[in-house]
This record gives sequence, C-alpha cells and structure tokens, in this order.
Amino acid sequence: MSDTTEKTSLKKAIGQKGTTLEAEMSFFDHLDVLRKHLIRAVIAIGVFTGIAFYFNEDILDKVIFGPKKPDFWTYRMMCNLVDRFPSLGKDMCITKINGEIINTEMAGQFNLQLNVCVMCGIIAGFPYLLWEIWRFIKPALHENERKSASGFVFFASVLFIVGILFGYFIVCPLSVNFLTGYTVSAEIKNTFTVDSYLSSVSTLTLGTGIIFELPVIIFILSKLGLMTPKLMRSSRRYAAVIILIIAAIVTPTPDIMTMLIVATPLFLLYELSIFVSAYIERQKKKAEKAFYAN
Repeated sequence: MSDTTEKTSLKKAIGQKGTTLEAEMSFFDHLDVLRKHLIRAVIAIGVFTGIAFYFNEDILDKVIFGPKKPDFWTYRMMCNLVDRFPSLGKDMCITKINGEIINTEMAGQFNLQLNVCVMCGIIAGFPYLLWEIWRFIKPALHENERKSASGFVFFASVLFIVGILFGYFIVCPLSVNFLTGYTVSAEIKNTFTVDSYLSSVSTLTLGTGIIFELPVIIFILSKLGLMTPKLMRSSRRYAAVIILIIAAIVTPTPDIMTMLIVATPLFLLYELSIFVSAYIERQKKKAEKAFYAN
C-alpha cells in the first residue's frame, strides 16, 4: 500500500515538475519574442536618428531654436490676433525674446547635437514602437479584445503626434517667452545653458505628447477595471483646477483668453477620456449580460 502511495506521489511530483519546466520555457520564450520586437523598434529609432543627423543643422536652427526667435510661427499668429482684436492687449504680441543661450562645457554643443538627434529619432519612431508592442500583445488577446483594440496603434500615434505639435507650437513658445523674461531683480541677467534650454524644450514637447495619451491610458485602465467613468466624473473639479494651474503657468500674460487657449485641449482630453471609460464599461456590462443569458 505504501509502495503504491509512493509511486503515485512520485508520478505527481514528476508531472508538476514537467508543468513547471514548461511554464518556465514558455516565459523565456515570451521574453525572447519581446526582445526581438524591441530590437526592431530600437533599429527603427536608430535609423530615424541617423536621418536627423543628416539634417541636424536645419533641425537645430529652425526647430530647436525656433521658439527662441521672435519670427516663430506662434508669435506671428499671436501678433496677427492682436492686430485683428486690439482688445486682447499689446502684451500678447511677442516681438522680443529675452535671455541669451550660452555653452559652458567643452563637449556641450556636441552633446546638444547628439541629444537632439536621438530625441527626433524617438519621436519619429514612436508609432513604430507602438506597432511592435501591439504585435507582441496581440496573440494573447481574445478575438473580441482584438477587435475592440484594433485601432490602438493608429489612435495612440495620432494623439501623440497631435500632443507633440500642440506642445511645440503652443506650450513650448509660451513657456520659453515667460521663463526667459521672468526676473525677480534688475540686477540679475538671464543667461541659459544649451542643456537647460534643450531640457525645457524637450520636456515641454514630449511631456505634452505623453499627456495627450490620456485617453489611451484610460482605455487600458478601464479594461483592467482600475478606472471607471463614475470616478472620473467625481474627480472632474480637481482635474479642472490642475488643468487651469498648468495653463496659468505656461501662458505669458494674465489674460483669460491666452490661458483658455492652452487649457481647452486639456479639458477636451479629459472629457474624451470619460467617454472612453464609459464605452468600456458599457461593453463589459453587455458582455456580462450575454454571458448570463446563455
């Protein structure tokens, strides 16, 4: 009797060991597949970085240092608005950007060129990175989940690009004008290092691009059950305060019109995120109803 019990226990232990080994192999197989997807994404980013190196002079002069020049597109449009609507006030027409940009390190300009090209490579390669991530996740999803998330790469890429454009043409120039002209004493002269300037421009631009991914993030959190439209609606007043604070910080003048130009897209993003979360909740309830009906 004891021999039979020992044999049964041994067979069970061997079976469990085999299952464990199979799971471990499966885990490492997934890691290998993920590694291949990430390598392809890194190669794509590297290619875009190389293209940026080829056009580095135009990128640096016209793109990176664009918000530092009074003839930048945003400043010209603001002056045109003042010409058409004088009630906006002359302060809204920006004709001079204060402050000087200096280099204080021997390798500062080389590092600037390198960092700018890598940043351009990441921005240009971001949609492809999303596509590789989608290709990795897609096999693990059910058919209905694939259908509901079929436009993930497209919508996430569009939101990111729109966010980058909004950050570069709206948030960045308004912030650069405000920060370069802000003084606490006439005795202090504003001079900025190239690292400080690039850090501000890249943070504001990339940060806005990431913020515009809010509906996608809410979509994922709602799918996981971590976010509900009820919670977002109840937090709307707090979100409004945070959005207005952000808008007030980056606008160059205290007038409400300029602040609303920055705040309006952020309000719309939040409302769109509520709509996305509500849509996911309706889909879940519909699936549960169909399940229990059967």
